[in-house]
Amino acid sequence: MTHPFRFGLQVSSEYPDDPVEVARRAEDAGFDILLMGDHLGPESSPLATLAAISQATTSCRIGTLVLNADVRNPVQLAWETVTLDHLSGGRFELGLGAGHTPQEYSAMGIPFEPAKRRKRRLADTVEVVRRLVDGERIDFQGEFFHLEDAHVGRSVQDHLPLLVGGNGKALLAHAGAHADIVGLQGLGQTLEDGHRHSVRWSADWLDEQVEQIRAGAGAKFAHLELNALVQVLEVTHDQQTAIASICKRVPGLTPEDAKLIPYVLLGSVDEIVDQLELCRERWGISYFAVRDLDAFRPVMDTIRSRR
Repeated sequence: MTHPFRFGLQVSSEYPDDPVEVARRAEDAGFDILLMGDHLGPESSPLATLAAISQATTSCRIGTLVLNADVRNPVQLAWETVTLDHLSGGRFELGLGAGHTPQEYSAMGIPFEPAKRRKRRLADTVEVVRRLVDGERIDFQGEFFHLEDAHVGRSVQDHLPLLVGGNGKALLAHAGAHADIVGLQGLGQTLEDGHRHSVRWSADWLDEQVEQIRAGAGAKFAHLELNALVQVLEVTHDQQTAIASICKRVPGLTPEDAKLIPYVLLGSVDEIVDQLELCRERWGISYFAVRDLDAFRPVMDTIRSRR
C-alpha cells in the first residue's frame, strides 16, 4: 500500500514569531499539519498553544511531535487529547515519545530512569490512551499504571491518529503493533550536554528499523504511516558541496547515504523531490516533518504538481 505524501511543519525556537501566526502561514502554504515539540523552557507549551492554533485555523491538522509521555499521567493526557480534538473539530493527532533530556527531568524534580524503563512506560501509556480516546471506560493493570473505571469521553474522529516516535527494537515493534504512525528521527545516544544527540544516518540502519516496525505490526504494516523528522534542509544548486560539508560534520555519514536518508535533504528542489519519492519507494516513508516553512514550500509544491 502506497500512502499519499503528507507534510508537517514543526514549530520550534527557530521561529521568533507567534506560533499561532506561524500556523496560519503554514495553512496558507498548504502544509497538512502543524506540529509542536515538547521541551520545557521558554518555548510555548505544546497543548495550550495547539488549543489556540485550533481556533485560528480551519483545515490544517494539528499535532505533537512528540510529547514526553514519561512525565504525564496517561488519563490526564487522554483527557487533554479528547478536548483538543473537540476544539479543533476533529483535526488533532497525538504524537508520543519516551523522553530523552536529563535537564528537563532535573528541573521538574523527576528521576531520569534508564531508557528501557522509560520505553516500557511509554508502551503502557500508548495502550491506555488508545483505549480512552476511543471512548472506552477501562480498568488497567500494567507495569506502571493501575487504573479503575477511567473514562474521558471520546474523540470527534472515529479513530484519532496516534504517532509513536523513538528508537530501539522493543519500542518500534510495540509502535508497529499499537500506533497508527511511527516516527523516525535517526537519533542515537544523548550527548553530554543532555539535549543534543549522536545520529545514525545510514540507509542500512533505517532498513533495520523498518523491519523492526514490520515485525511488530504484522499484517497491519501495510496500513501504518511512517514519518520522518527532517533534521537538515538546504535548497541549493550545488548538492555536491552541501553533501561534502555535512559529511565532514557528521561522523559516519557517507555521501551515498546523505542522498538517500530522509533526515538530510540537500540539493535543488527537483533533487529533494526525487529523494522524497525514493524514501517512500524504499522504506514506505510518506509523512515528512520539517522546521523551515519558506525553504520547503517549493519542494512541497513541486511534489504535488507531479501527482
